[in-house]
Amino acid sequence: MKHIQMRTRLCETLGIHAPIIQAGMAGGITSPSLVAAVSEAGGLGTLGAAYMSKDALRQAIREIKTRTQRPFSVNMLVYDPPERPLAASPALIEWVNLMRSEVGLNSWDGSIPDDEEPLDGCFNVLLDEQVPVFSVAFSLPGKYGAAAKSAGMKLIGMATTLEEARLLEAEGVDAIVAQGGEAGGHRGTIALKPGEDGAVIGTLPLVSLLCEALPHIPIIAAGGIMNGRGLAAALLLGADGVQLGTRFLACTESLAHPIYKKSVWNAKETDLTLTRAFSGRPARGIANRMTRTFAERNLSPLPYPLHNQLTREIRAAAGRLSAADYMSLWAGQGAAQLNHVDETADEIIRAIVEEAGLLVSGKTI
Repeated sequence: MKHIQMRTRLCETLGIHAPIIQAGMAGGITSPSLVAAVSEAGGLGTLGAAYMSKDALRQAIREIKTRTQRPFSVNMLVYDPPERPLAASPALIEWVNLMRSEVGLNSWDGSIPDDEEPLDGCFNVLLDEQVPVFSVAFSLPGKYGAAAKSAGMKLIGMATTLEEARLLEAEGVDAIVAQGGEAGGHRGTIALKPGEDGAVIGTLPLVSLLCEALPHIPIIAAGGIMNGRGLAAALLLGADGVQLGTRFLACTESLAHPIYKKSVWNAKETDLTLTRAFSGRPARGIANRMTRTFAERNLSPLPYPLHNQLTREIRAAAGRLSAADYMSLWAGQGAAQLNHVDETADEIIRAIVEEAGLLVSGKTI
């Protein structure tokens, strides 16, 4: 396959041909075929490893390797386990049971879910399988970053402020994702305080700030970028590349539920909201009955990832029912620009690079 090339410092750092990273969308969206297709097209495909078991993660990594010899990334959401004991408020129990009843589930008794599988086990799979690039959100890379660097992996961190970017710089990351407020899915805020949404700075000012303050580190613009115009704008701001999630969310290789894809295709620019209804952490997605009732009741969620486990059965039932009102429809502020067409990952990479190339060379689109 002939790669479309647009070389930047990020390409040199990661060994890729186009400065485009497919975001590590967790929850079973980033299929091995999607990750491999992005990498084969010249970008950096990313497997969203959050919520995967060790065995499933190992199997997915090995399948990616059978589909491409190009670099790819695995993204982990790194967090400190919630302190216990914990108790859910009567108001939260009432809301959860209302949502459960509306999708045909039995009532929840208020007992707190168990913790997720320890992160150490999943990270060890990355070491065993010699993953080329390791990316982190929610936290500084810490011991995982140090181990990844020692193993020869490239390391990418996510920042929502300049302070976070400086902390990542001190830990020796190879590149930083500047996550603007327009980005879909979870906010990557480090050390998020309970009840707060963290910084929600626009992509343009955040990218400009980080590029000026940290000129020696490749900066990756993320948030609201959907096409070649977004890539060209990011490069003109000083970024070395872009990270896109929403554009790939609806592509042929994505495993997103058909109703999820349809919801994103039909979304208006006014339909997006920031919510903690599904996981306990702030995340941007399409507003629905779950997000609206959670906000109307002014509820306090359980800490992440316990709240995410609390709503898991509701989301699973919604999938079986094709009920978008009870799904976590993560999407970025650029969703309204998405055309209702079936695109392959390869077509997306090629279209973005071609459009951006014409723009930065001064030609009219």
